[in-house]
Amino acid sequence: MDKVDMDDLRELIKNQTHVSLKIAHHVATSESTPKNSVLSPLSIHVILGLIAAGSSGSTRDELTTVIGSNSIDELNKLFSEIVPLVFADASSAGGPKLSFANGVWVDQSLPFKPEFKRVVEDLYKAVSSQVDFFNHAGEVASEVNSWAEKQTSGLIKDLLPSGSVDETTRLICANALYFKGEWNQKFDQSKTKEDDFHLLDGSSVKVSYMTSNTNQFVRTFDGFKVLSLPYKQGEDKRQFSMYFFLPDEKDGLLALSEKVASEPGFLDTHLTYRKVRVGDFRLPRFKISFGFEASEVLNALRINQAFSGGGLTEMVDSPEGKNLGVSSIFHKAFIEVNEEGTEAAAASVGVMMRCRLPPKMDFVADHPFMYLIRENTTGVVLFVGYVVNPPED
Repeated sequence: MDKVDMDDLRELIKNQTHVSLKIAHHVATSESTPKNSVLSPLSIHVILGLIAAGSSGSTRDELTTVIGSNSIDELNKLFSEIVPLVFADASSAGGPKLSFANGVWVDQSLPFKPEFKRVVEDLYKAVSSQVDFFNHAGEVASEVNSWAEKQTSGLIKDLLPSGSVDETTRLICANALYFKGEWNQKFDQSKTKEDDFHLLDGSSVKVSYMTSNTNQFVRTFDGFKVLSLPYKQGEDKRQFSMYFFLPDEKDGLLALSEKVASEPGFLDTHLTYRKVRVGDFRLPRFKISFGFEASEVLNALRINQAFSGGGLTEMVDSPEGKNLGVSSIFHKAFIEVNEEGTEAAAASVGVMMRCRLPPKMDFVADHPFMYLIRENTTGVVLFVGYVVNPPED
């Protein structure tokens, strides 16, 4: 398979990001009241990509269209290029700790079709295992859960809920990713203070706010502000940042989420790259665990045929392959944001001249907001979520 051009890759990532933000919005609006959430649309995309690689006909067309690719070959190129480009671990060089793994478990009675086996092992770098679902479904589920827990440094437990795997299961595709980065400029924990956080129902709770009086990457737009907090960079060119999207109105989260999800290329024109002086700067600490079954969300995005069966004909070399269908897609994620970061120093020389200082800009995240973690050179979004009530435990 030819190596994909960087401009083509960025365009594919742009399409994938737009779908990612739509998934996040559908998750946030699936209930009458939004709740704290974190998810990795990229992880869900990988599973959909594997399913698409094993599908045919209108089922494959439906999946590639919704995922944002023109063909299955283009989709395979996207993920085969993203993994080595974005997810190489940089912790030994002082950058973020990253890991990314795929796994496939198939019933021992069903041999892979050669092309699907090639895609699974060569492009997605997935570990594949032959298992006995008919006699040992519970043990297989435990094996998958143990694999996911190990790949995420113990943060994701019980990915497959009890009863989700039984003797009718024929194949499981799984993805796990892990990210741990330190801020370029850490927050002083002694300056963390408690204050009110305003909830969507009009009430408020006391939460711990990280504060700072140093210049920050903040930018104002019509109806919202954006804050960027860069992570410490390793020796390569990758640049990871966390972005916070804060609506002006205390109850403006859903309207902002709708705006982000409905405008293709939104992130490209609504990020911040210049530091400004800040006045009142408060960002809550939070820790969120979140899980959901994704089929309803994907149905809302018009992925239907993969769940009805009959279209997953390219996975296994058996007549039974004609009866394969997706029963469920489970997703769990975890995030913790606190003061930890890296102390950094630099020396520069400049010519100083007296000029009028711009007014200070406030960034007070004291009401529900949206956030995401992004690798900036490629534009890949790793995680996205919402904070409506910042929990710390």
